[in-house]
Amino acid sequence: MSRQLAVVAVGGNSLIKDRAHQTVHDQYLAVQETSRYIADMVEQGWDVVITHGNGPQVGWILQRSEIAARVAGLHEVPLDSCGADTQGAIGYHLQQTLQNEFRRRGIGKSAATVVTQVRVDRNDPAFQHPSKPIGGFMDRQQAEERIARDGWTVREDAGRGWRRVVPSPLPQEIVELDAIQKILNAGIVTIAVGGGGIPVIRNEAGDLEGVAAVIDKDYASSLLARSIGADLFLISTAVEKVYLNYNRPDQRPLDRMTVAEARQYAAEGHFAEGSMLPKIEAIIWYLEAGGQKALITNPENLARALRGETGTHIVP
Repeated sequence: MSRQLAVVAVGGNSLIKDRAHQTVHDQYLAVQETSRYIADMVEQGWDVVITHGNGPQVGWILQRSEIAARVAGLHEVPLDSCGADTQGAIGYHLQQTLQNEFRRRGIGKSAATVVTQVRVDRNDPAFQHPSKPIGGFMDRQQAEERIARDGWTVREDAGRGWRRVVPSPLPQEIVELDAIQKILNAGIVTIAVGGGGIPVIRNEAGDLEGVAAVIDKDYASSLLARSIGADLFLISTAVEKVYLNYNRPDQRPLDRMTVAEARQYAAEGHFAEGSMLPKIEAIIWYLEAGGQKALITNPENLARALRGETGTHIVP
C-alpha cells in the first residue's frame, strides 16, 4: 500500500465539547475520540502530522497564574511558556490515546510530540496592532495598573470588563522542522506546531527569543504542510462541510471548490473572520504553493470525507 502524508489540523471542538465538559479528564475523553478517527486514517495508509488548537487552555493557565499572583504572591507565567505548557499537555493526551488505539488495533506505530517554536517577523505590523484577547477580565483600575506596570495593551470587551490583547503575527519559519521531518521519516505519527507554535523572534544577536503573541493555528499548520510537502492538508472543525450563507435560511453546503472560487466566496463575505476565514486562507496558501488537495470536515466524518463521501474538498 502506497503511503501519503497528511497534515491534520485538529480544531478546538475536538478538545473541548462544550462548557459543561472542560475538565482535564473531559478533554482527555474528547482527544480519545479524535484519536480513533486519526487511527482510521493511519489504517487507510496515511502518514500523519497532527496540529491542534490551544486557545482555551492557554487562557486558563493565564487566569490561574494571575489569581495565584494576587492570592499567593507567586510569579506569573509568560505567554510563550503557557503555549509550551499546552503543547506538552495536549501532546501527551494525543500520544497516549493514539498509542492505546494502535495497540488495540495491532498497528505497529508510535506517536511523539515535538514542542515547536515558530519564528515570526519582529517587524510584523501585528505587533503595532494587538488584536487577540487573552486571559481574564479586569476592571478599569486593574487594566490601568497593567498598562502602567507591564506595558500591556488592554481593550474593553462588550461591557464585560477589560482584557489584555496581544499581537497575532504571521508564521515565517518552523524552527524544529528538521526534527519533525526526521521523526516522520522514521514512521512515527508526529504532533507538532501545537496552538500555532510558540512564537519566537530572532533578536539583535541572532538568538531566538520568545514573544507575547499568538499565532493562528491554521496559518501555522498551512506553513507546516507546505514545508514538508504534504499530499493533503485536512482541517478538522465543528462542521461537516463549509457553507455559503452559513446559519441563514438559504445556507448552502459546498462539496467542492477551487482556489479561485474560495477567493471569490471570501471576498463576498461568506466566511467569518476568526472562524472559517483563516481556514480558507490557510488552505489557499497551501494549494498555491503546490499542495495537491485540502479538506474541511468534522472529526467523526474524517474517514467518510477521505473516501469522497462528505466534507468540503478544495483543489487548485
